[in-house]
This record gives sequence, structure tokens and C-alpha cells, in this order.
Amino acid sequence: MSLEITSVNKSFCGWTKHYTHRSTALNCDMRFAIYLPPQTANGQKVPVLYWLSGLTCTDENFMQKAGAQRIAAELGVAIVAPDTSPRGVGVADDDGYDLGQGAGFYVNATQAPWNRHYQMYDYVMNELPQLIEATFPVSDKRSVFGHSMGGHGALVLALRNPDTFQSASAFSPIGNPVDCSWGQKAFAAYLGKDKGAWADYDASLLMRKAKGAVPVLVDQGEADDFLEEQLKPETLEASAKESGYPLKLNRREGYDHSYYFIASFVEDHLRFHAKHLAT
Repeated sequence: MSLEITSVNKSFCGWTKHYTHRSTALNCDMRFAIYLPPQTANGQKVPVLYWLSGLTCTDENFMQKAGAQRIAAELGVAIVAPDTSPRGVGVADDDGYDLGQGAGFYVNATQAPWNRHYQMYDYVMNELPQLIEATFPVSDKRSVFGHSMGGHGALVLALRNPDTFQSASAFSPIGNPVDCSWGQKAFAAYLGKDKGAWADYDASLLMRKAKGAVPVLVDQGEADDFLEEQLKPETLEASAKESGYPLKLNRREGYDHSYYFIASFVEDHLRFHAKHLAT
């Protein structure tokens, strides 16, 4: 699988790089960013932390705004950030910001016209990690984190695949998408009317019946404009309490939904993951 590099920037003695490649899962060209810490310069293999971004974002937002490279360099952890959806001419789209290009929701769409390209779950679970591990000096140890829609995606991936990921975390995740307008709109379009299929992509429902577990950290700003209508962290807490799931949820007074919030606590998340990636 050929990769085309589009940008390279040295950062804290490591490298932030952006690539495009042809995706078989998504049937289009895709973009991703990777931060390779300085430990990889001599070929040392490092674990990988996958970042999943939120609505309207691309592979660039986290790498440019979160300020994660300094800590990743210290800890010896690579970070991979894919785009949030398939894109391009011929890829289905919608006029709304919360559906279509930029809003893949990390599901495998089953409904036309979305099912031709919108297989984001398979892409981030299988195709992209296989490409990363075959191309770069990284190990097969993975953890995953994300923000908002990407926080939903990160939790779902870890909950459904506890043997694949060492840990998971999220900033302001959509915790119960079957019960909020963002999730209902996306799931109805991508997955159809059968709400039984929706449950496979709802972190609160998955956590309630989880049989395997990975450590999960969630940070939620209490001044988040989407807190009550879209994010519903209380559903995650209730599910974890019911099943005994190892969830730690921090409520952060005064913080909103922005990258100012993410940048304030990204170090905590990186150190959390590094601890579990080292085991």
C-alpha cells in the first residue's frame, strides 16, 4: 500500500508527519497524521496511541492544537490521528455538519449511499493499524483516545475489543448516542431503523454488559455547551456502576468543549496510557 507524505515537522526531537493513502476499507483516499517520538530514530519500536477526533475535525486538529508532542517524546509513545471520515468526489455527504464528510461516527454503515465508503470502524480498528505497524517502527501495543464523536469512537473500540487495546480515554465523549440528537441522526442514516444495530456503537450500553475490560479515563468539562443534550456522562457512570467497569470520570469545573480543555489535560491522558502500554 503506497503512502504519500504531505508534510513533515520536527517537534521535540521527534517528527510530526502527515500522509495520504488509498484505503481499501473506505474505497477512497484517506489522510492521517503520525507523531514519531525521538526513540524511533534508531529503529526502536514504540507503542501507539490512536487519537480519534470530533465532528468537523480532520487529522490536523489534534496535532496542531493539543500540545501532545512534548509528553509523547518524553514517554516514547507514537500518536496516530486519522481523518474523521472518508472524503472526496463521489463520497456521500450531507448539508449538516453532523452527518457525512467530517462526521463518520466511527461506525460501519450498512445503508445506501453511506455503505459504499463509510466503514470507519473497520478502518480505525484494522486497516490503519495494520498499515502503521507495517510501515513505522512501532509495536503492536495499542491504546486509543478521542474527543466528542471521537471519544465515542475510542470507547466503543476498546469496549468491543478489550484484548486489542491496553487502555482507553476520552474528552467529552458522546456517551449514549442512541439517546441524543447527534447519535440518532447519524445512526439512522448509517445503520437504518433497527435500533438493535445502534447498540453495538453505544458506549453506555456496551459498558453495562461488558465481559472484558480495559482501564478507561474520561474528562468532562462542566461548562460544556453540549453536556446535557448530547454527551450525557451520567449514563457512562451508571453503566460502570452497574457492571463494575473500571471507569474514572473527572468533572472539570469551568472547562468547555474546546481544545483549550483538551490541551489542559492531555498530559494526564498520555501518562495514563503510557503506564498501561508499558505493562
